[in-house]
Amino acid sequence: MAENTATKRHAEMNPIQNPKSKIENIEIDLLLEAVFRRYGHDFRHYARASVERRVRQFLPKSECRTISDIISKILHDEDVFEYFLLQLSIPVTEMFRDPQVYRALRTQVLPVLKTYPFMRIWHAGCASGEEAYSLAILLKEEGLYERAVVFATDFNDVVLQKAREGIYDLENVKLFSRNYQESGGRSSFSEYYHAHYNAIALDTSLKENITFANHNLVADTVFTEAHLILCRNVLIYFDRGLQNRVLTLFRDSLVRGGFLVLGSKESLMFSEVRDDFSIIDEKNKIFKKK
Repeated sequence: MAENTATKRHAEMNPIQNPKSKIENIEIDLLLEAVFRRYGHDFRHYARASVERRVRQFLPKSECRTISDIISKILHDEDVFEYFLLQLSIPVTEMFRDPQVYRALRTQVLPVLKTYPFMRIWHAGCASGEEAYSLAILLKEEGLYERAVVFATDFNDVVLQKAREGIYDLENVKLFSRNYQESGGRSSFSEYYHAHYNAIALDTSLKENITFANHNLVADTVFTEAHLILCRNVLIYFDRGLQNRVLTLFRDSLVRGGFLVLGSKESLMFSEVRDDFSIIDEKNKIFKKK
């Protein structure tokens, strides 16, 4: 009896031996395959731990008993799929997130871009748009906005619509203002928004040269010929193979001498394109195409 109890406890602690965990892994494989074949969204090469966590978080929200039940709902109900898609792409962003990165852009990247008569900037994985608007403010303050076009892309149409609206919770203003000042802001953040009830609406002038568009880094090809690409804290959700694909896409989308900015926990160090870039700022993950 004691031996059986110990064996059961070992199985519960070791997912490799746990039948329930095995079944859930099979169900998740089938779910991701179903999503890809039905809707064309490919999450099969996302970091497995992140996908598993979000699928399990979605399970009680879906009112399904098992992951297999989710598959049936998603295949036959597009609204359920859109809700599921939103759960898999929960945006984590804010205005001037990691202010030191924007300070580095001011001092190390924009002075070089000033030498171009016109520039294209691609913000990949823009989520709900806060960081794309932060970049617009930066360009305005450096006298470059009129010479720039910013393409801000994401694969989730729901968050893209929020980005186009440029309306955010008023409760975040203090954080946004602090980030702006720490980024080297030349004015007051309040000059760039209008407060109304419990929300702020960013000034419409910030939207003039930004195009928000649907683009899927997993499946789509080169988006534009860019002088600067920002893709921060997106690659951490991909496996190594997909990271290499996306970094190759960025390399091919940059002009010679163009800049690539990644997230704080991302790097080119172990990628297939590392020799195609030089390091401009290791701490702030800024690289330049050779």
